[in-house]
Amino acid sequence: MASVADPRDHDPSDPRAPGAPGTTGGPGDLAEPPAPGPFEEIVDGPTTWRVERSFLESQWTCIWGRGCLGIEAEGDEIHALGCCSVGAELATVDEARLVSAMAAMIEPARFQHHEVAAREGIFNDQTRTNTRVVDGACIFLNRVGFEGGAGCALHLAAQDAGESPIEWKPSVCWQLPIKVDWAPDGDAAQGGREVATVRRWSRADWGEIGQTMAWCCTEGDRAYVGDQRVIDSLADELAEVMGPEVFVELRARFGREAP
Repeated sequence: MASVADPRDHDPSDPRAPGAPGTTGGPGDLAEPPAPGPFEEIVDGPTTWRVERSFLESQWTCIWGRGCLGIEAEGDEIHALGCCSVGAELATVDEARLVSAMAAMIEPARFQHHEVAAREGIFNDQTRTNTRVVDGACIFLNRVGFEGGAGCALHLAAQDAGESPIEWKPSVCWQLPIKVDWAPDGDAAQGGREVATVRRWSRADWGEIGQTMAWCCTEGDRAYVGDQRVIDSLADELAEVMGPEVFVELRARFGREAP
């Protein structure tokens, strides 16, 4: 999550505030997901990157704490659980080890559920494939009103250390809403190429819960209220996903945003 604002501090004049005119994509208003494309293509060795240009040029921004309705069957912006209510899926064994090591470095004053973590661990079970869910959300989600700060404890600790949250958080957390689909291009057994499609996360990508979610942040226009284009606001994340050389080429093709 990109913000640690207190959801109770809404400015009624802010177009991102709940109930503000022109916001859609809330409960009972399940807009059709935007049609993907057109795609910008960049060839990088054996990989062809296809990037959804319309999304990267959009003003999407994370509105956690500023009107985010979460991913449950009923929209809820008061408790600010965001997309953390199902915990975080760990991509690899190495990622689970990294998150475990980073969790041990968080000061208790910054980690609301540190006692649970010390007593029961940060993972949901011995497979270590998901973070533990505590009171309806990821163990790392500090709730609204916590003195150490609301938001992801890993994110806050990374900022305290002067480091990028990318280095501390599960990859699914810092990548969302960026989704990468990998597919072979030709016969992989014969040294065929691969295609990586970079696009916005969709309701379908959530699996079964996507069918009952009251809101998906890439639908409607509720979250398209940022001050920058996605290619600028999520520059670090995109560079990490695609590699710096590919991202530099992509940035050059998109050009600089007009002042």
